Amino acid sequence: MAFLDALKEQILIGDGAIGTLLYSKGITETCFENLNRTAEEKIYEVHQEYLQAGANVIQTNTYAANSIKLANYGLEHKVTELNRKGVEIAKRAVRDHNAYVLGTVGGITGLQTKIVTDEEIQRSFEEQLENILQADPDGLLFETFYSLEELKNVIALARKMTDKPIVAQVALGDIGVLYGGTPVNEALNTLIETGANVVGLNCRMGPYHMIRSLEDVSLYKNAYLSCYPNASLPDYEDGRFYYQSNPNYFGENALRFREQGVRLLGGCCGTTPEHIRAMADALKGYKPITEKDIKKKQLVIQVTKNTKETDKSIDEIAKERTAVIVELDPPKQLHVNKFLDGAKALHEAGVDAVTLADNSLASPRVDNMALGAMMQSQVGARPLVHLTCRDRNLIGLQSHLMGLHTLGMNQVLAVTGDPTKVGDFPGASSVYDLTSFDLISLIKQLNEGISFSGKSLGQQANFTVGAAFNPNVRSLEKAVVRMEKKIAAGADYFMTQPVYCEQQIIDVYEATKHINKPIYLGIMPLTSSRNAEFLHNEVPGIKLTDEIRRRMAACGEDKERAEIEGINIAKSLIDTAIQYFNGIYLITPFLRYEMTVVLTQYIYEQVGYNPSSLQNQV
Repeated sequence: MAFLDALKEQILIGDGAIGTLLYSKGITETCFENLNRTAEEKIYEVHQEYLQAGANVIQTNTYAANSIKLANYGLEHKVTELNRKGVEIAKRAVRDHNAYVLGTVGGITGLQTKIVTDEEIQRSFEEQLENILQADPDGLLFETFYSLEELKNVIALARKMTDKPIVAQVALGDIGVLYGGTPVNEALNTLIETGANVVGLNCRMGPYHMIRSLEDVSLYKNAYLSCYPNASLPDYEDGRFYYQSNPNYFGENALRFREQGVRLLGGCCGTTPEHIRAMADALKGYKPITEKDIKKKQLVIQVTKNTKETDKSIDEIAKERTAVIVELDPPKQLHVNKFLDGAKALHEAGVDAVTLADNSLASPRVDNMALGAMMQSQVGARPLVHLTCRDRNLIGLQSHLMGLHTLGMNQVLAVTGDPTKVGDFPGASSVYDLTSFDLISLIKQLNEGISFSGKSLGQQANFTVGAAFNPNVRSLEKAVVRMEKKIAAGADYFMTQPVYCEQQIIDVYEATKHINKPIYLGIMPLTSSRNAEFLHNEVPGIKLTDEIRRRMAACGEDKERAEIEGINIAKSLIDTAIQYFNGIYLITPFLRYEMTVVLTQYIYEQVGYNPSSLQNQV
């Protein structure tokens, strides 16, 4: 009987985790797929154990046998051998059993930074599928996909290559939703429309959460449901994840999975032949259900809106008039009085926001959220908080953003962050779970009231998201393309690195004049010739003209003269910038806020704007 015909009549039992069982046997190979060629009999024995436990559907040991993941072990040239051998071993294992073999393909990208292009991912999937299909399995199993879009793409690709049955399983972000907030029922419908015959869930969670997630899922007329839960939530010890050994619990929940309409039931991480045996025994004599009542759940998210004129966002202000934001770096030491004095002076000068970098140049500073809260409450200035991908994982990023929202700080700049090797602790780890593009998108997701995992936050955030734009590159056109990608991700406005050439300001305008988002052009006054030479020669992305370097060098060791010259150079740049841009981003050097106060006042004088009327309203 064909695989889909069998599912029409009965509940099929899948196998459990291959890696868990191999590890329990003392096999510590870092790439389990490589065992298809180096320890074929070990893989055969794993399949046999699951078949003897009652599984009648087994998956091939090819989950990560794609060129992208195999490259981590220097095995990218073994794609053909590992995939074909994986199917051959599984087919040999079921020879004396009434069982089916599914060629397994795992997701490539997750929530973490995508280090390869979409085209490379597509080529990798195509190569793996071609080799699996040539070995002729009974069907395909796509499992542990965090990206619904990626899973749709691989299903569409497979459908061009074969008419074999496709089982497509997504990983949950939270109960009932995928990462990004897509409801499970909606996601599974999408997979069916794309060409999958069996759709469901696997990995990430145990039976309890998966059963709850399936409660909202209908029975489909043209497809079947599957589920491969983890043994439990994982524990971590000595560098490895551990799962509770709970076969009886799996047996008890097998009938609950049946009640949700599951017809293909197996196990994922932490499950063993004992788990599979318990489910197979519990379901003996039971037929699949054909009807199911669905109780629709209402997702309630409180909508919040700003109503005060003084709550206009940074991008809105720049659309109406010349706006000034000033960066004031948090101090490296615990003394914060000078910082607060600077914030007060800038606020009194009328700046629209004081921006606070997030451990700039990878050096630890007083936390910018703490200083932003102090500045907001004690001085009355609006904080614009920078947020890097370098220092926090996904958990920390969302928690930090939730804290900012709670404190009423809704202006953020999302940046990748300088690598740790340039800072005070070069041996520290750079996290980079996300790119700046990903972070922008996820912050916008919070504005919909949906967490990074897809779970409701109960309330919408109201962040305005700035993004970085570096005009100091060889190819301005490529920088603009990145800019456009950030707009697609949800960026509301841009802040540039400092520019030190009038012609460059004009070039930036010409290259970006089609962009419909405000751009705050970066200008940082120089403080000395040494400062100028350091920026020119050692800071990535900043180049000074020979004329500016000569002017600063002519000041010699006279600090006062150098500071005045630095201000004059900045004023000249401002004269050009305000002709082309409504936003000016002043960067305060070394907490010398007196310099940026002077420049703020100069800008407002040049454009004829009096900030005192707004100050009186606040």
